[in-house]
Order: sequence, then structure tokens, then C-alpha cells
Amino acid sequence: MNFDEFLIAVSKIKNIPLPAEASQFKMSPPFRMELLKKQKQAMKNAKKAGVLAMFYPDYNRETNLILILRKTYEGVHSAQVGFPGGKLEEQDKSLQEAAVRETYEEIGVPVKHIEVLCELTEVYIPPSNFYVKPFLGISKATPEFMLQEDEVEALIEVSLTHFFDDNSLVTKTVSTSYNVDVEVPAFKLNGHIVWGATAMMLSEIKDLLKETLH
Repeated sequence: MNFDEFLIAVSKIKNIPLPAEASQFKMSPPFRMELLKKQKQAMKNAKKAGVLAMFYPDYNRETNLILILRKTYEGVHSAQVGFPGGKLEEQDKSLQEAAVRETYEEIGVPVKHIEVLCELTEVYIPPSNFYVKPFLGISKATPEFMLQEDEVEALIEVSLTHFFDDNSLVTKTVSTSYNVDVEVPAFKLNGHIVWGATAMMLSEIKDLLKETLH
């Protein structure tokens, strides 16, 4: 989709109610409710993070969404696909500020080029005990990305057309902590499988954008 058309359509996004959990639930792993019950106590002291779903024009003025592939490391989010963003630091006045600051640090998009359009529904991530607040934003300029090499393995530039294609919806088999293989809903974007919390956020973004663009 042409980015100039996209800009006109998303200008009314603030007036549309969020699809919220109903939308996220479509991409929720079947064992999520069990994990939430187990984490009930830990959730009271969960850490906070902000992430940014940023849309921008490529060099052909087509609308893209940026995702990142995280580095392989000793941790729960090793080698996963996600949004740029990170945890709330002392210098951050808000989760939105944290999301925008981390986007600059991780992929090099200047803060002044980022316009946040709306906040989305937060998602709790059981393995890391984080509440993550996603924000939907744009860069009107085509970014010159720069990777934070110790954190980001690769950039995944997803066209809006590919994101909206229902063929990008797949299932993935994952092993649970009970040594049982379970089928989970996922997106297949540019050859990468995206499931769990990021897929839940993407589901809300997709439904919200379809509402604005129809």
C-alpha cells in the first residue's frame, strides 16, 4: 500500500476503539491461561517495558513495518522476532518514551523522526515477568537503519501487503515445560515464524489497521 494513502487512513486511528484482548486472543498460545495462573503472584511485581510498531515508507513509497530478530544469548527471548523497544529506565518519563528511546538505540531511527499515533493493549509475558505496552507509530521519512549489533541480529522489513495476507497465518509446534508438543498460532513474515506475545500484539495491530483502512 502506498504510504501517502496509509497516512491519510491512519490519521483517524485514535477515534477507533482498540480490539484489545479479543484480537490478541486469536494468536494466544493454548497454554497461556495455565501460565498466567502459575504467575499470579509474580505478576504483582512485574517489570514494565514499551515497544514500538513503526510503519514507514520504503524507497518505493510502499508501507512497511519494522521488526527485529534478537541475538542468540542466554535468556528467554534469545533469537526471537519482536518489536524494537525495551524496559522502562530511570531516565524515561513514560513507557512511550522508553519505546521511542530504545527504537533509536536498537535500530537507529532518530527520536525526532518518530510520531506515536496511539498506544495499544499491554501484554503480560510470563517467561520474563514483564508487562509490555506496545505503541503504534510512524516515520514519515524512509529510515536509514543502524543496528545495535550486540542486541539485534537482523532487521525484518515487512510490507503491509504481506502482513495483511491471510497466508501469513500459520501454526508452529512448540515444546512446553511439561515436555509436551503443542500447536500454537503464528505469523510467517519474510520467512520468520512469529508467535507468543509479539504475535498477539501483531493481531491487534492488524485488526485495528483493517478497521481504519477499509
